[in-house]
Amino acid sequence: MGLKHQIDLPILNNPERNPVVPGRDRKPSWLKVDLPTGETYSWLKKMMRSKSLHTVCEEAKCPNIAECWGAGTATFMVMGDTCTRSCGFCNVKTGKPLPLDPEEPMNVAISVRKMGVRHAVITSVDRDELPDCGAGHFAETIRAVREVNPDTQVEVLIPDFKGNLDALQLVIDAKPDLLNHNTETVPSLYRRVRPQARYEWTLSVLRESKRQGMRTKTGIILGLGETREELLQTMRDLVSAGVDVLTLGQYLQPTKNHLPVERWVTPEEFDEYRIIGENMGFNIVESGPLVRSSYHAERHV
Repeated sequence: MGLKHQIDLPILNNPERNPVVPGRDRKPSWLKVDLPTGETYSWLKKMMRSKSLHTVCEEAKCPNIAECWGAGTATFMVMGDTCTRSCGFCNVKTGKPLPLDPEEPMNVAISVRKMGVRHAVITSVDRDELPDCGAGHFAETIRAVREVNPDTQVEVLIPDFKGNLDALQLVIDAKPDLLNHNTETVPSLYRRVRPQARYEWTLSVLRESKRQGMRTKTGIILGLGETREELLQTMRDLVSAGVDVLTLGQYLQPTKNHLPVERWVTPEEFDEYRIIGENMGFNIVESGPLVRSSYHAERHV
């Protein structure tokens, strides 16, 4: 997989918000990544489109797409590319989704096989209009991937299902290897960052999943305006909920219409939070500016 061109991620416009960035035109050097190119990357992308599938790797403009695909990890976004929620940080479009595709679970399973994926992450847009918020579709996809790829690890990155534990049970019963639900930010910022979500729903999903023996994981994006103490308290809440794996990464503004970056968190701070998290009791803490929820996911099971 060739990596030829270096680009800057879309994180411009706010250098004055961060004392670490000394000039308007200078951006943190640690936030530069390589543009994925090459025959393998192009083939994988073409194959995904032929199956009418979506990967969050592409939709979210993840900076680690080439590294993860090369490591045998890919994140498939099921239930369409239109979300019923309007989170201020997310680049996925909001609107009225199309009906569920009954062939999608098997299409994902076949694509996992064709791509040679060893660790498949299955996530989705929010489908709050469905009675089970799409939990049953998640379960069908897990079972299909397992049927076609018995040696592939299956991780799910699920919505909060509006706190509906009966819906969550459908996913738990399908027995994914890792159950991930992202916290995203600290409670005080939920109304601005995740207006249709509730912090209590997130904690209940993670707590109940762990109670039933799931290996659990969550992620937080930094730089949206959280304070240090708010972050540490949220981490304590997640440890109390039994979360095994925590990911911490820098928020990057997808477009000018999304929430601005309030602060660039330095690599040294991310290192500090990793050590603090490990000492709190998390089994694994992935912490760095370019870390995303599925970064090094194959190592988390």
